Amino acid sequence: MTILFLMRAIDPPALNTPVPNGKLLLARGFFDTIVSKNSGGGATYPKISVARELEILVVMVQRPQIPDVEQVADVEGAISWLVEQL
Repeated sequence: MTILFLMRAIDPPALNTPVPNGKLLLARGFFDTIVSKNSGGGATYPKISVARELEILVVMVQRPQIPDVEQVADVEGAISWLVEQL
């Protein structure tokens, strides 16, 4: 099975930038569909709200599940965890 990606950018990638196999569309919107990741924050809400008002299709990419692993809140906690692993 071959996986192809459809990528949209305003400007072309810098030379020698690795780009996955697929089609690179260099274009500036306005498009009739918005694809957005569910980042969990409010940064993307304005464009979703406007898309609703304009009746533009929205495709929301779900966030991956966070694995159940040990977590720390700061650098000191990370260093302590690393020392414990040695």
